Amino acid sequence: MNDFKLKIVLAALTGVVFSFIFILLAFVLPSKKAIIIEKKAKNKLEHISKSLRDK
Repeated sequence: MNDFKLKIVLAALTGVVFSFIFILLAFVLPSKKAIIIEKKAKNKLEHISKSLRDK
């Protein structure tokens, strides 16, 4: 195998390996935090309970 073909094969293999790594990272790492929707407290007791949980 001459030098040029070897370089082409190695470049293709490194491209596949790096693509595979970045695809795996895209699935493993979350893109952003989950959105948590909190409902508003209806009465005083729920408001006090929420304030105690947040501490």
